[in-house]
Amino acid sequence: MNLNVLNIENLTVQYSNKAVLDNFSWAIIQGENWVIGGKSGTGKTSLAKAIVGEEKATGEITFHFDEHSACPPRAYYVSNWYQFTNLEGDRNFYYQQRYNKFQKNDTLTVYADLLHFGRKNNLRYADAEPILYALGFENCKDTQLIELSSGEHKKLQLVQALWLNPQLLIIDEPFTGLDKQSRANLLDIFNEVTRKGTTLILITNDTQLPSCINRFAEIKDGQLHVVEQANDFSKDAIREKKPLPYFLQKEPESTSQTMVELKNVSVRYGDKVVLKNINWRVKAGEKWLLQGPNGSGKSTLLSLLNGDHPQAYAADIWLFGAKRGSGESIWDIKEKVGIISPEMHWYFDRNATVWHTVASGFYDSIGWFMDVKYEEKKRMEQLLDFFDLLPYKNQLLHTLPLGKQRLALLARTIIKNPPLLILDEPCQGLDIAQTTHFNAVVDELCAHGNTLIYVGHYESQLPSCIEHKLILEKGEVVEEVTI
Repeated sequence: MNLNVLNIENLTVQYSNKAVLDNFSWAIIQGENWVIGGKSGTGKTSLAKAIVGEEKATGEITFHFDEHSACPPRAYYVSNWYQFTNLEGDRNFYYQQRYNKFQKNDTLTVYADLLHFGRKNNLRYADAEPILYALGFENCKDTQLIELSSGEHKKLQLVQALWLNPQLLIIDEPFTGLDKQSRANLLDIFNEVTRKGTTLILITNDTQLPSCINRFAEIKDGQLHVVEQANDFSKDAIREKKPLPYFLQKEPESTSQTMVELKNVSVRYGDKVVLKNINWRVKAGEKWLLQGPNGSGKSTLLSLLNGDHPQAYAADIWLFGAKRGSGESIWDIKEKVGIISPEMHWYFDRNATVWHTVASGFYDSIGWFMDVKYEEKKRMEQLLDFFDLLPYKNQLLHTLPLGKQRLALLARTIIKNPPLLILDEPCQGLDIAQTTHFNAVVDELCAHGNTLIYVGHYESQLPSCIEHKLILEKGEVVEEVTI
């Protein structure tokens, strides 16, 4: 007789007098492995947090763990973002800090963080090593947490969770930021852990899933609705195409036919080489795809272009026709670059409203801004209307569904109509409909002369305007092609 691994009765979670989960009930039978999908903002993450006691809720949650299982009798939740602190327990980091050598000893290394996790949970480090290798994470052991990319942070979360191997494992957006090979290996690992007794709940709208998944559901009006397959999940309404605001229909001002040129550029931290002899030229108006496995050097390369990496001054880098370090300030560079990345999103000011977020794009800050001028205010209103964000302009950015947060950050990125757009995995965590929406906007923007550098792992989830591709591996260029 199969037992209920988890039984939920009359669960209610409320925010500002609105019930996200309303007398919610759900039973998971031994042998079932679930995917919870559907629209953003329906309460999926709130449900996961309530199950493990991280969200205030009313109702009854009961676990029936197998006392004969080799898996620990506990429920464990992997959040969408990895929350870490510095050595003094502070989480008050800033975006550029991850590239600053003077902050080198401010956070734990991956190895030290894993040792701490292992001691806390009475685990043997040797049991974690196969997972490290399967996820291509073994070379990051000496890397500080603050230096990791978003995909590498997700790998660290996954290593910890799979090492723990609990009887109930809930993972929010398990594939966020993972390269193709790591993702394929992760699917195999999921199948293996469920055979050993772990019950899996994945929160995702992805349709490429492990074969162990046999149940599908979404949340509607605070209740669980079971569906037959992942393709049956509810999707956001198809975007109604609108004309771009007039100021974005003009070709961006540029004084050079070359946006970016790198000549034998290398970056190293002590004995660790992150980039090696990179040669790359991006002409005005070109649309480039930048790809490579997690840890290949993509984020470091982009930080050189955006002026955030201190080693940019020692390298032969030309931006907008001028050599780096020839008298221009970092603000001169940022004036011409619009950037969005998962790391920037993670570090963004949690006190910023949508209005503040977009306004900060005028000042190249992360959340901070001064009073905007009349013309700037008109631009913001046009842009918020274009992205259907006007009704949310006074809401805190982090309270919006992820898709709307990314659109607000894109609005911030393009508010000055910069000649160079750097979009680093901008659709990370978005479902297919949201990704299609986002990339359609990018195509519209780039039809008016913007230069684009776009980072994305999956060929099926890219803007159609991409013309060229640069692939990095272990810090070196392994392929440069015209598509």
